[in-house]
Amino acid sequence: MPFLVPSTDLRSLTTAFGTDRPYFTPIRCPDPRPEPLCVSARRTPTPSAGVSLDLNKKNDPLWSVCTADELHYVSVPNSDWNLALWRYLPSPQTTEPRNHPLLLLSGLATNAIGYDLSPESSFARSMSAQGYDTWILEVRGAGLSTHGTELGEINGLLEAGQNRATEVTGLSQTPLNIMEVGQRAVTSFADFQERFSTGLEDFQKQLGTLDWDFDHYLEEDVPVAMEYIRTQCKPEDGKLLAIGHSMGGILLYAMLSRSSSQGQDSGFASVATLGSSLDYRPSKSSLKMFLPLANPAQVLNVPVPFGAIYTALHHLVSRTPALSWLKPQVSAQDMMDPELYEKLVLNNFCTVPAKLLLQLATAFEEGGLCDRSGTFFYKEHLCKSNVPILALGGDQDLICPPEAVYETVKVIPEHLVTFKVLGELGGPHYAHYDLVGGRGAPEGVYPHIIEFLNRHDRA
Repeated sequence: MPFLVPSTDLRSLTTAFGTDRPYFTPIRCPDPRPEPLCVSARRTPTPSAGVSLDLNKKNDPLWSVCTADELHYVSVPNSDWNLALWRYLPSPQTTEPRNHPLLLLSGLATNAIGYDLSPESSFARSMSAQGYDTWILEVRGAGLSTHGTELGEINGLLEAGQNRATEVTGLSQTPLNIMEVGQRAVTSFADFQERFSTGLEDFQKQLGTLDWDFDHYLEEDVPVAMEYIRTQCKPEDGKLLAIGHSMGGILLYAMLSRSSSQGQDSGFASVATLGSSLDYRPSKSSLKMFLPLANPAQVLNVPVPFGAIYTALHHLVSRTPALSWLKPQVSAQDMMDPELYEKLVLNNFCTVPAKLLLQLATAFEEGGLCDRSGTFFYKEHLCKSNVPILALGGDQDLICPPEAVYETVKVIPEHLVTFKVLGELGGPHYAHYDLVGGRGAPEGVYPHIIEFLNRHDRA
């Protein structure tokens, strides 16, 4: 099995680039095939209430943000949340039928758009073209997920073609996406100012809905989505394939850790993570600049509007050279089409609660990310998992540098993990989002993922 390791100790940060970035060289390790995974007697959850919407009836342009083949909603039990699931049906040209559906999880404060920026730059479409029934989950507060609306009402609004979708909390006019970031691109700075003011007023009215943490995603959102996908796709062994970018990968690691610590089956046939780690301490992650936001936000109980922040900074970058650090956080030089980069920045980010940031901040503390009680450290139990893992990092990822990825990889049983740092000395290079939708992703990233998926889909 290919396994990339640093040519020097990661902690020494000896470099090959004249900077403090580590250099990785490939070695070959024995490739014992993992023993077949046994499906345990999984506890039967309460059937998930869900609805599939007919996108051919989307008369309101606000719904046009969903570029999937189908849009589904699933209710989270004991809450007012309905989670959006974007579905991309397997290509009819696929010659080999697949055994498992594929779940995609996005990063912190992002929606499904990042996986499907355009027909030419679509991670989701690339996976469905390989024959995978592909689903993107929008967790609570992200994208088209809704709060306080019955499933029947959502379908009714879609068919009626409401002029304004304010009745469906979670859509473009709501505080969860302060500036309609999930739905319409900002066309000018004046447009941005006007919409920011309107969005901020709505945002202030409904602060009470922004009250969740990482464990809500882990214990409620992802499991209910998995059960709904199983019900729709009926995989023979009851398992899913899963890919997570950034926080999406952290969620997958945490799910493997939690299930293995309890002696339960995770429900995954394999997992791939892109730019993810449970422990960022050895790295110089740029996320450290946001850590000061966590404690004041928690004290004041004020959510952090990443969508507003990114949009404001994006409009200021051209006028303020001091803000030139923003773009490399997302994409390496010349690795994204400028129009797609602007679409990503203006449409992909939303607002997150202080509780979520505060829990994620524990990934920078001793022991790495822990649960809300502070007693369960997810990295400690990952070694007990029996699920094959592909962990990819980008050579110019400033948010989750390769040394952070490796800090989690090193605790996983070696025969179950494939670790790759993508990027070459002379280019191409991969920053945080380039692993999903950069120019080099179709040739430099997707083949690694597809080969891994195919291998474990057959197994």
